[in-house]
Order: sequence, then structure tokens, then C-alpha cells
Amino acid sequence: MLVVLAAVFAYPVVKLVVDSFKRTSGGVARWVGLANYTVLFKDDVFLRAVQNNLILLLCVPVMVFVALVLAVFLFERMRGWQFYRTTLFLPYLLPITVVGLVFSYIFQLSGVLNEFLIAIGLDALALDWLGSTKLALPTLMFVVIWKEVGFGIVLFLARLMSVEEELFDAAKIDGANWWQLQWNITVPQLATVIEFFTVVSVITMLSWVFSYVYVMTSGGPGNSTMVTELYVYLTGFRYNQMNIASAVSVLLLLVTGVFIFLELRMRERSDTMEATG
Repeated sequence: MLVVLAAVFAYPVVKLVVDSFKRTSGGVARWVGLANYTVLFKDDVFLRAVQNNLILLLCVPVMVFVALVLAVFLFERMRGWQFYRTTLFLPYLLPITVVGLVFSYIFQLSGVLNEFLIAIGLDALALDWLGSTKLALPTLMFVVIWKEVGFGIVLFLARLMSVEEELFDAAKIDGANWWQLQWNITVPQLATVIEFFTVVSVITMLSWVFSYVYVMTSGGPGNSTMVTELYVYLTGFRYNQMNIASAVSVLLLLVTGVFIFLELRMRERSDTMEATG
């Protein structure tokens, strides 16, 4: 199994790193050191892609907050909570391509949303959601949040269901109101799960949004939704500059590797706390 893993993962990663320090000309690869990385940081398209990935990180606190609030309401078993639990988690199960195509049809200039707004007399709100350089990225962020928040809801709800009811009952007897219950019991009990979901969401925003962008906007208009993954794809396969694409991939691997390491450390700390507590 180790041999298979090394052949499937380790060798390609090493090859990727080596290729990032080379440049191919006339079918011959020669060593150029950090030249590919230097080219990247002078490329306005790459810098715009990095900027957009950083903007996408704003989705993370929104997803954490929305998932936390909805999980609390579901935990309190509001009427129809089982139906709502399934409904809220369903978007996460849908293929990204399907979600992207559906929302592309909804948000296009002559799409369902604008037709509805015009029909009810709100013509001023009928905007070019995906064709505007100012609105395309926020629209994409809305779709990402809509799809990914279900995972957080299920995580938080599963953790809350394992909390002893006596904690809440004792706090109520002591006179704690609803807000005090959430702040002093719910949030502390969810701390490790919130950390995990946050790290996973950060990794998603940095290296797992290619499908959304490719299906809905293809990086446009005017590179307003360009992200690093799409930049790798276009540079390597459309423009046949695999060495530049390799350099971007190495940078992306390093950044996501840091967050994966943090997630493993938090999981290890959580296991240690549970073992000692």
C-alpha cells in the first residue's frame, strides 16, 4: 500500500516541484531556478486570481455563523426540524456542476431571477449578476455559501446531539436565558468542531472552487472571478505553459498544506483533551 501511495501521490508531487524550476523550450527542459515564480508575481492575472481567492475567504465566517445559528434552531427541535435538516443538507450533496448550471440560469441577465423581479415591478433590481465585474464574484460567493453551509450544519448538529441535556437543564434552573445558554454552553461545546469546519472551509475557498468558477463564469468577466485553480488549468492546458502551472500548483500545495497541518494539530489537541477530560 505504501508503494502504491508513493507511486500515485509522492512521485507526482516531487515531479511537480522539479518541473516548477524548469522551463521547456524546443522540447528541451532546462533549469531556470526561481524564474517561473518571478514571472508569476509579475503577472496581473495571477495576482488577480490570488486576490479573488482571498476575497472568497470572506465566505468562511458567514458560513460558520449561518451554520451555527441553523444548527441551534434544529437542535431545539422546532416544528418540522427533521424536514429542515434534510432540506438544509441537500445542497451539499448535489454535484457542483449541477448547482453551477442551475444558478447560471437563475442569475443570467435574462434569467429566472430578473424575470421574476421585473414581473413584480422591481425592474431596478434586475441586474446582470454574472456579467458585471462588480457583481460576478459576490454572486459566486452566494452560491458557494448556499451549497457548502449544509456540511457545517450537520457537523454542528451532530456535536450538539452528543452534549448532555443536563448541562442545559442546570443552566436554565440557574436562571440563564437563551443567549446565555448559547454563549456559555453551545459555543464552548462546539469549539473544536467550529475550528475544524473553519479550516476545511478555508481550504475549500483556496483550492476547491474551480468547478463553481469554471461552470458559472469561466473566470470572467474580465478576470473578475479568476481563481488560482482556474489559472493553473488555463496556463497548463490551454496555453501549454506547464512549468508556470507547476509553479502555481506548488504554491497552492504549500498554502493548503499549512492549513491541513493546522487541522491535524487541532484534531490531535481535541483527542488529547478528550482523553484527559
